[in-house]
Amino acid sequence: MAELKYIPGFGNECASEDPRCPGALPEGQNNPQVCPYNLYAEQLSGSAFTCPRSTNKRSWLYRILPSVCHKPFESIDQGHVTHNWDEVDPDPNQLRWKPFEIPKASQKKVDFVSGLHTLCGAGDIRSNNGLAIHIFLCNTSMGNRCFYNSDGDFLIVPQKGKLLIYTEFGKMLVQPNEICVIQRGMRFSIDVFEETRGYILEVYGVHFELPDLGPIGANGLANPRDFLIPVAWYEDRQVPGGYTVINKYQGKLFAAKQNVSPFNVVAWHGNYTPYKYNLENFMVINSVAFDHADPSIFTVLTAKSVRPGVAVADFVIFPPRWGVADKTFRPPYYHRNCMSEFMGLIKGHYEAKQGGFLPGGGSLHSSMTPHGPDADCFEKASKANLAPERIADGTMAFMFESSLSMAVTKWGLKTSSCLDENYYKCWEPLKSHFTPDSRKPAGPN
Repeated sequence: MAELKYIPGFGNECASEDPRCPGALPEGQNNPQVCPYNLYAEQLSGSAFTCPRSTNKRSWLYRILPSVCHKPFESIDQGHVTHNWDEVDPDPNQLRWKPFEIPKASQKKVDFVSGLHTLCGAGDIRSNNGLAIHIFLCNTSMGNRCFYNSDGDFLIVPQKGKLLIYTEFGKMLVQPNEICVIQRGMRFSIDVFEETRGYILEVYGVHFELPDLGPIGANGLANPRDFLIPVAWYEDRQVPGGYTVINKYQGKLFAAKQNVSPFNVVAWHGNYTPYKYNLENFMVINSVAFDHADPSIFTVLTAKSVRPGVAVADFVIFPPRWGVADKTFRPPYYHRNCMSEFMGLIKGHYEAKQGGFLPGGGSLHSSMTPHGPDADCFEKASKANLAPERIADGTMAFMFESSLSMAVTKWGLKTSSCLDENYYKCWEPLKSHFTPDSRKPAGPN
């Protein structure tokens, strides 16, 4: 496969045309009476027309046929996709899942859409407020099927296997340790090359942004230039047997047939696009004196709520870095949080739990549910020599954090058969070190 090209920059106003049709973008206007190459002009709006310029998102697509050319949508089997947060009773316990099992291609062909499994979520799709976390487990490419989401944005985190993603804006290759965002309404299809697994954070009604940097200054965390946008690419392909367009609308799946590929956009311009990002490019901020900084310093992307400083969802990573804090318990501290924290692992091991938390699995610590390092981690870190050390080399853990209290689905608690019933036992060996007659702590401090 030829190396794909991209346009760098987060949220930029971009323009791209397939080199096979130079001059495909109209000059000086968006919607001429007749477009170059006799293309159709179509606007894709990711925000209300009247949003302030700083938050207004839209792109103009110049395509061989408009996307309206399809048969009526009809309801199809939901599989394990849901937005019913009342399937089972709430569970405030610390939850951990073993690696989610990928179906064997020799037994059953499963593509990205049929392999979607909703794990947990909160909020209401119809009022455009909330989120869902999905796991995708697939072993075959989508072929003559594409998908678009009327409900929200997909932040896709592949954990095993690379994804070749066809979009209306062009093609992206996304591999483990990279992420991509397919924004609301954008049609895409995914090719896979092996048994493939990953995580999805879906947000309703808002879009992902770069977090504000505040006292950090002008630079740091995820730098805008490291986000990559696909360049225009089209196929003028007839599909006599029928191309299937799958739509997620109000949490339900629908399908429509059409006779052509949806990836027939010859040129486009705008600031509403899909994009990808390599997590290795994250510029880590960390404590260089004492104490353990809050995990918000590792935020890659945020989806803001209407309350300042409170996110519908944050995407946070725990990348390789140096630990140098003096007089400090360096692993993550014991914690009860008003936010909900879902963690996943792309590769390696997580520093606070060396065993049990595995790549392709996950954990959920719900609002105000206590959590923290396991007993073994606590004992070792309490006695460790506090020399500068590399942390998390060969590892990439991440967190989807939300201000909403998430409910777990029936698939997550029961059907998946991946819930670790013994998770709570990792804290049982913790013992009291209380010394009422001596204030001086034991250990190398």
